[in-house]
Amino acid sequence: MKEKQALDKMNFILIAIGVVIIIAGLLLMTGPSSTETHFEPDIFSTRRVVVAPLVCFVGFVFMVFAIMYRGKDNKNDNR
Repeated sequence: MKEKQALDKMNFILIAIGVVIIIAGLLLMTGPSSTETHFEPDIFSTRRVVVAPLVCFVGFVFMVFAIMYRGKDNKNDNR
């Protein structure tokens, strides 16, 4: 008897893609930091303040989609 799981293989693939998108957003946020003796104006760059958080947000929205995704139900799969 085959038990039906809550998440299918496709869900896990989509979740992995979402994790990669989130990690890409976090990597976009990285860069040189300011110290007490040296100010780094790059901390206010568009990439670190706007683009990276948007990429992370898209990744989290994609994760919700990946968890809620239901594939095609086969009518012959009622065994």
